[in-house]
Amino acid sequence: MRMAAQVSSTTPEGSQRRIAQSNLLGFALLESGCVTRKNEVNVLMKNIVDMVCGGLSYWMFGFGMSYGTSKGTNPFFGVGDYFVDTQEVNMGYLYTTYIFQLSFASTATTIVSGAVAERFNFSAYCIYSFLNTFIYCLPAGWVWADEGFLNHLGIVDIAGCCPVHLVGGASALVAAVMVGPRNRRYDGSKKHEIINSPTNAMLGMFILWWGWLGFNCGSTFGVTGTKWKYASRSAITTINASIGGGLASLIFRQKFLISNLINGILSALVAITAGCVLYNPWEALLIGAISSLLTNFAMPALDAIKIDDPVGAIPVHLVGSVWGMIAVGLFVEKDSMLAFSKGEAGVFQRGGFYLLGIQTLSIIIVGVWSLLMTYILLSVINIVIPLRIKLEDEEAGADAVEHNIKHYTNMQFSCNSSLTMRSSPSLI
Repeated sequence: MRMAAQVSSTTPEGSQRRIAQSNLLGFALLESGCVTRKNEVNVLMKNIVDMVCGGLSYWMFGFGMSYGTSKGTNPFFGVGDYFVDTQEVNMGYLYTTYIFQLSFASTATTIVSGAVAERFNFSAYCIYSFLNTFIYCLPAGWVWADEGFLNHLGIVDIAGCCPVHLVGGASALVAAVMVGPRNRRYDGSKKHEIINSPTNAMLGMFILWWGWLGFNCGSTFGVTGTKWKYASRSAITTINASIGGGLASLIFRQKFLISNLINGILSALVAITAGCVLYNPWEALLIGAISSLLTNFAMPALDAIKIDDPVGAIPVHLVGSVWGMIAVGLFVEKDSMLAFSKGEAGVFQRGGFYLLGIQTLSIIIVGVWSLLMTYILLSVINIVIPLRIKLEDEEAGADAVEHNIKHYTNMQFSCNSSLTMRSSPSLI
């Protein structure tokens, strides 16, 4: 497989993998900061489950279905390397690749947890987290495995824009629609237009910002030869994209809203992942700014059609990934050292429309796969365990009902106006 084959024997890239793992903490802080206090522990628990249940299934069959090379492997799924294990001579090569890919797999599932926060049954989510590995692992193989059919067609996706963020964003959309909005979310009461902890949400963003450098730079899989040059370029394009996203968010509205700024920056980071090692710095700035604007338009658009997403996961990951894939087909220039662009260039680089066509085809294939399979999976789970918690449990809060944690104060901040603290002596 292409990604595994590029693992270097040097050790510095190990630090990039550790940085990438910090994304789990970033998502946990961000999501717990955005939901109401009576549900913050529940969303943290779901982030733990994404690694516990999702990590188990990825070790059992996910990695093998993406990158297995045994007899029967084909352009659509891998065979072999189940229950990942190997001999001493190969363990550095295989285990390093596995841990890095596990970070991607857990991210694709964690995206969904934020979109369905405050009303999704915890037991049902545990089952979903375990089985969602199947939805992620096949697109990952299509894009990155040596035998993957999208890889053979010439898709360019360096750090997971399509198999991670598009899969996660599309799955989040289906899950949010199926489980429905939070109670009284759209009845005019503005009950849920609050953010529990602005500090946690922003700290989560900072950690994700740092972790994205690990994902993008680490996707060169080494620092030997010319790889370090691509890794350094990836670092500046990642930072510049986030700068562009932040600037666009600051000028989007009159008030400097936390949700706009956080989601604008994160959307820019999503968009840059597909071609992070191939863009020029000014292109990254522009791509990030456009992604931020698209996301900030998408957030109220979803509310207008009553799709409830407490943390903005759908605009950030779905919108950002679609634009990020298209941007590759427009801006990427042909690279001369490691052929990350696979011999193609974007429309604006006089490369014709082939690359743009492949990127668009990949969006359609992976998007339809994710939408359809998520719907089927959640429909089956709903037969066994209802996806949504009971109304009285939702009102009491998942922390109390599912984890026996009771909050005796309610201090929340409005995210659509000034940061006015509201308190209540009653039990949430």
